[in-house]
Amino acid sequence: MVMPVKRRRRAKAGFTLIELLIVLSIIALMLTLALPEYFHSIDASKERVLAENLRVTRDAIDKFYGDVGRYPESLQELVDKHYLRSLPVDPVTGSAKTWHIVHPAEEAQGDVYDIKSGALGKGRDGKSYGDL
Repeated sequence: MVMPVKRRRRAKAGFTLIELLIVLSIIALMLTLALPEYFHSIDASKERVLAENLRVTRDAIDKFYGDVGRYPESLQELVDKHYLRSLPVDPVTGSAKTWHIVHPAEEAQGDVYDIKSGALGKGRDGKSYGDL
């Protein structure tokens, strides 16, 4: 009598569908926890860069006024006279051309007394970007 030969199953290399689904669901859960914080940190850093660009540009305007005795005619004049290396970019709008120029009082000479952001919307603290 011949004994039946037991065949051994060879283990297949790879992952089962259930294992892949579990790993993908864990990754999705981790992303739902991490992504909101990531986007919040991007917005917060844009606000900090905006505040710093405004501070540096306002300081350059004040130094120009102290040296020349009048306000600059344009932001480009600050660059041309080397008070700024280049026009700062508004990080919220992504452009250096969206700044709103505040003109000085009529008695003062020049055209640029202050600048404000041209970005629409409000920051994390509820203040408008133009009020920073």
